[in-house]
Amino acid sequence: MKRQLAVGLLAALCASPAYAALKPGDKAPDFTLPGSLGGKDFTFNLKDALKKGPVVVYFYPSAYTGGCDLEAHTFAENIGKFQAAGASVIGVSADDLTRLKKFSADPSFCAGKFPIASDESTTVAKSYDLNVSPAREGAKDVNKDAINHAFIERVTYVIGKNGNVLATLSSKTDGLSPDQHVDKSLEIITASK
Repeated sequence: MKRQLAVGLLAALCASPAYAALKPGDKAPDFTLPGSLGGKDFTFNLKDALKKGPVVVYFYPSAYTGGCDLEAHTFAENIGKFQAAGASVIGVSADDLTRLKKFSADPSFCAGKFPIASDESTTVAKSYDLNVSPAREGAKDVNKDAINHAFIERVTYVIGKNGNVLATLSSKTDGLSPDQHVDKSLEIITASK
């Protein structure tokens, strides 16, 4: 019995790769993703955004879930401060575009103030060395709608205009709440000017 348990644990460890988020100083992988801004189609390209200034790329598990709702709302409330510091913000999840269009326009969350992008394949998340959990059977959002996509771990990257990571903020390793990701990234952007 103990041997079966040990074999099962070893198989589980081998089956799910261990990721370690990018570190400050690492080059941020360029990406282009479809998304939404205020309910309208939007295409985001990191290289193009960096031409205008630093970029906060925040990965989150799913729209219409407690922490993600708080984080989006807090970014929306503070977007003017990021813009005043010359920075832009993009949220990235594995949600499909239909969900993101609704979430991006919702006045309680993104409120049309910043874009969010769909990484349904989780290719971008994996290029940023993030953990991705498979869809959970029976998972539902705050609206009682089924969540049928993978979950990307909550990590925020502050990326300098040169394309290098200035800071990596993680709920798991730093113990930051979703709204603290916003406060801390704004602090880093402001200090880097």
